[in-house]
Amino acid sequence: MTMLHTPPSQMTAPETVSVSVLCMERCHLGEGPSYDAGSDTAWWFDILERRLFEAHLETGRITIHDLPVMASALARIDAGRQMLAAEDGLYLREIASGKLSRVAELVGKDGPIRSNDARVHHSGAFWVSTMGRGAQAGAGAIHAFRDGKLSLLFSGLTIPNAICFSPDGGTGYFADTRENTLYRVALDPATGLPVEAPAILHKREAAGGLDGAVTDAQGLIWCAIWGGGCVDVYSPRGDRLRSIAMPARQPSCPVFVGPRFDRLLVTSAHENMNADARAADPDHGRTFLAEVGAIGRAEPSLRWGGS
Repeated sequence: MTMLHTPPSQMTAPETVSVSVLCMERCHLGEGPSYDAGSDTAWWFDILERRLFEAHLETGRITIHDLPVMASALARIDAGRQMLAAEDGLYLREIASGKLSRVAELVGKDGPIRSNDARVHHSGAFWVSTMGRGAQAGAGAIHAFRDGKLSLLFSGLTIPNAICFSPDGGTGYFADTRENTLYRVALDPATGLPVEAPAILHKREAAGGLDGAVTDAQGLIWCAIWGGGCVDVYSPRGDRLRSIAMPARQPSCPVFVGPRFDRLLVTSAHENMNADARAADPDHGRTFLAEVGAIGRAEPSLRWGGS
């Protein structure tokens, strides 16, 4: 992989913005937030506890759905259906009933895996990452699901994260948290599939790991920094432009929400934190809304059977 641009580490302290707690319920491993603008509903997961959170933002009503499998992310298909990325495959979910039907299998070559990060390209392709249950080196991969077909894009990763796309669909981004490296790859905007090999965009040298990410309307990359207590903002050239403090030590993934996509929802986790660490981090595992002074954009719907 070639190197695009890695600027020197910027060690300035994260800036403070207005942050509120959207959900007080603590997540063992909060992940995979998404937002359905049509219903003003945010969704996210507690992977390890097999829970799906549903939050109606206008009313503040939050519903927690128990799941039979570990799931980590979802894609909107239409007003009544979603696609869930889970430990053993992709599941069609009927929103009204919660009924799950597996439509594709996810398997690993070297033991049990689970799904991790995911996001939909504007072509309707659903990029889904997998990793070893014990984060084994090289056991991670990224797949694309489109029109009912699952294809392998990248393998040999460890903790694949930060899947997101440029507004024009011509560039994809992803990270390997274990390597603390953010990659950029050119895509066919019509299919969401790579047209060349990935290149290193940014190598993080500061504390904390590159975790989940989303792009805003300008194409900036908003990446949660696991263990760093912040969300960092990168340009498409790999420059770190901002760092925004979060109330939890282990933020995991952001998404823009609201009618104007002007608030940032950020999940967090208390995975691998002992009692002392949790006591020192009183908002561990909670889910937040931050006023970050930026505008996001609607998440695309998954292309399913020509829909």
